[in-house]
Order: sequence, then structure tokens, then C-alpha cells
Amino acid sequence: MDLREAEGIEVWRYAAEHDFIIVSKDSDFHLMSTVHGFPPKVVWLRIGNGPTNDAVSLLREQHATMERFHADPDAAFLALG
Repeated sequence: MDLREAEGIEVWRYAAEHDFIIVSKDSDFHLMSTVHGFPPKVVWLRIGNGPTNDAVSLLREQHATMERFHADPDAAFLALG
């Protein structure tokens, strides 16, 4: 399924059905997390609209944090930035 043009709720449902974690700079997924709960889990990159390299650097720096988040069955949302 091509999700590049999908609405947020479509991405949400697809991620939930396939046990994916959503990683996004979009605050809409934070709101969906509080309204719908999980799955899916959500990682919110609070870095604004900077270059992709900023997101890559943050994800690499926070790899251990994200591993713990992924392993925690009660964790639904993680904000990084």
C-alpha cells in the first residue's frame, strides 16, 4: 500500500494493523495517540521543519531510548527533540 498521499487516520490504521511504530514530525499523530490510544505506538520528533539530516541525527542519538520504548508494552507515545 502506498501511504505517501494517505490521510493521517489511514496511516494510523495501517500502522496499527501491521504492528508498526509511527515516527513523525507531525503533531497530529500525538493527538491521535491521546484520542485513540495504541496500537500503534508513536514517536514524535519535535524538531520543526528542518532538514532530514536533523531527524536522522536525532534518531541515531536516541536509538537506546527508542529500543526501550519499543520493548515497553505499556508505552504508547514518545516525544524526542
